[in-house]
Amino acid sequence: MTIKTFSLGGDLTINRLGFGAMRLAMGTFDGPVRAPEAGIAVLRRAVELGVNHIDTAGFYGRGPVQANELIRRALSPSRDGLVIATKVGPLRGAKGLPSEQATPDQLRGLVEADLRSLGLERLDLVYLRVGGMGGPGGESIAERFQVLAELRAQGLIRHLGVSNVDAAQFAEARAIAPVAAVQNRHTRDMGLLAVCEEAGIAYVPYFPLGGGGEPFDADRLGKLAPRLGATTAQVAIASLLGTSPSVLAIPGTGSLDHLEENLAAGDLSLAEQDLADLRG
Repeated sequence: MTIKTFSLGGDLTINRLGFGAMRLAMGTFDGPVRAPEAGIAVLRRAVELGVNHIDTAGFYGRGPVQANELIRRALSPSRDGLVIATKVGPLRGAKGLPSEQATPDQLRGLVEADLRSLGLERLDLVYLRVGGMGGPGGESIAERFQVLAELRAQGLIRHLGVSNVDAAQFAEARAIAPVAAVQNRHTRDMGLLAVCEEAGIAYVPYFPLGGGGEPFDADRLGKLAPRLGATTAQVAIASLLGTSPSVLAIPGTGSLDHLEENLAAGDLSLAEQDLADLRG
């Protein structure tokens, strides 16, 4: 892997290996809450190791332990060069899961809440996350994306993204305002990834290390790892980055040990044959 950075939106240079904040507050949406001090330590160490792209959301957390608050506490006031991406759209349902969707009228309030919790005057990247807990497609996103486009024009947002979308929804958004990033479940939609690569748009797979987002067969990853002197997780991250220069990886963790392991994958080099073997 020779290209380690990406120009997000054409004006923000970020490392392609970043950090996802979903697991800072708890391991899963319905799992036990972690100690805030652990998340703060992980964030500070991530930045020390070169992370300058953190992906978060206002619905990452429970009660007093919220990912956005941890980011603000850990990294303020010095955040020069750090790009923070967030997602709006999902609302927590009766079971506490982000299974409901905000209406267009609710989106401004969600953006303003993220600004407050992160301690920012402008958000670097805001994704419109659609579809609830289901897969992409089947609904128009135009009215909701138009709201975010207006907030961008007002200076509250620097760049816009879309998450959990199919090709039609992606095209719908691009007809309204520039799209800087797509965050989907995995990289199997090679057609959409190809469009992103041609247009200079970031493609950011979520769940890069599990939870349904593993991009390659675990058996293949496990067979390659010993030969490279790496862990299966490191091979998974390196293979994601090897898929396309437009792909960004955002593995998340609440553990310092796992953080060190994940970020070491940025120095792992896979040959073209390795990548071909992983893709089968």
